[in-house]
Amino acid sequence: MPELIFPGPEGRLEGRYHRQAKPDAPIAIVLHPHPQYGGTMNNRVVYNLHYAFHRMGFTVLRFNFRGVGRSQGEFDQGVGELSDAASALDYLQALNPNSKHCWVAGFSFGAWIGMQLLMRRPEITGFVSVAPPANMYDFSFLAPCPSSGIIINGTADRVAPPKDTHALVAKLREQKGITVTHTEIEGADHFFRDDEAHMAPMIETVQTYVRRRLTETTR
Repeated sequence: MPELIFPGPEGRLEGRYHRQAKPDAPIAIVLHPHPQYGGTMNNRVVYNLHYAFHRMGFTVLRFNFRGVGRSQGEFDQGVGELSDAASALDYLQALNPNSKHCWVAGFSFGAWIGMQLLMRRPEITGFVSVAPPANMYDFSFLAPCPSSGIIINGTADRVAPPKDTHALVAKLREQKGITVTHTEIEGADHFFRDDEAHMAPMIETVQTYVRRRLTETTR
């Protein structure tokens, strides 16, 4: 997979880019968990999401937020990281000007950043939020949430407890014009550590949902 260095708000950002042969293939960016707790673009959940989107025919970019790996800058409490994500999306769109569909996926801290990006960028047609930390961050900016998507969490998540995810989903479902799908992976912790019992069904859930959405938009 080609390594990329592309311009960000605070210097270069390091990424991995996986393109499709079709020039009008849908595009997706995948956002990693908290940089100060070891989160990188090579996190297992992020890596698996990246390849899941590519298997579905997407051109995909994942990257390191500022201060992670070879990305320049320093951690900025989410403010700068949102700008990094916007720059990554700009870059991906510039490389793929004929793409008609744009998705954002994020895990944990990356889910929080991804849903903020959703508010800024009306061209995003769908989102995947895995284990959003609704107990740690305020998601009230999603008023209204501009596009439909899926939220996935594990029933044994102690980092982002299910009850907080349930409250977030309930609040989003009160809004009209969008559909928020919610799936829980039985027994999974925050990191979906068991590949067969937790990671595989989570990825399968994502693929089933995204494929259905793509089919609906191409009818």
